[in-house]
Amino acid sequence: MDDTPRIGIVGAGGIAPPHIEGWLALGAEVDILGRTGADALAERYGLRVVGTLDELIDACGIIDIVSPTATHLGIAKAAFARGRHVVCEKPLAVTVADARAIAEAADEAGVRVFPAHVVRYFSGYEQVHEAVGGVGTLLELTFRRTVAAPASAWFYSQDAGGGLIRDLMIHDLDQALWLAGPVVEVSATQDPPAIDGVVQPPVSAHVALTHANGAISHVRADWFGPDTRFRSSASVVGSDGELSVDADELSGAREEYLPPASAVDPYRAQLADFLDAIRTGRDARVTPADGVAAVALVEAAYASLATGHPVLL
Repeated sequence: MDDTPRIGIVGAGGIAPPHIEGWLALGAEVDILGRTGADALAERYGLRVVGTLDELIDACGIIDIVSPTATHLGIAKAAFARGRHVVCEKPLAVTVADARAIAEAADEAGVRVFPAHVVRYFSGYEQVHEAVGGVGTLLELTFRRTVAAPASAWFYSQDAGGGLIRDLMIHDLDQALWLAGPVVEVSATQDPPAIDGVVQPPVSAHVALTHANGAISHVRADWFGPDTRFRSSASVVGSDGELSVDADELSGAREEYLPPASAVDPYRAQLADFLDAIRTGRDARVTPADGVAAVALVEAAYASLATGHPVLL
């Protein structure tokens, strides 16, 4: 592909700036689809605004989807149909069926799709992953992520692509899979529960995962008030030792509810990995199968909430 890739951004919400900044730092040319908020981002970063999705896809070699989750499948399929690679903000899709459809459509088109699970690129979490083999048999993993509740209403529509577990906790569900491997049982609680499919902050959720290797992961996520300080942490206990990471040990928050930066900008590192994977044909740190697996845990967690019982995978 061209040494100067042209990226088409679809979406102009809170997660768009880190993606735009990452691409620009990598020397890419960036266009953005003309939607609410796009003009302000275009002025801020010197981007070209493109009027329609078809025009954006025709103009760009890589489409970066940072729009609401329910829109991912349609946009990705349109990009694949024109032979474009796709970066897709997590979650890959609302349902496992749609996530698999995205992965399969990319494969059939001979192009790449990269689920953007950025926490894999935070230096502290990366160091835990590199060292996890040294703690012996994995026994218990604990994850916590607390942020100010997001501003956009779609995040609270649990049945239509939003929800605390689907949007926020999925970061740490992916971490649990990355560190401890496949899951065989999922049990979830949420307080307060959604009413008519709508989440009302302040809200917390807890998901317990039983891994195939016998390890147990406890994952908690919170959406709290607008002045809430971002906080994330993880610990891994094994038969021969313990590892931990705490976001307070990293540098300060980027903005709003976004994770704090680590020693290396994780958004830039993520996109650099994806770009190199396209150029070389190798797997990226996050694969389509990883994106599907994370959505499967989300789906199982919501099934557990609905029934009040654990869900076997």
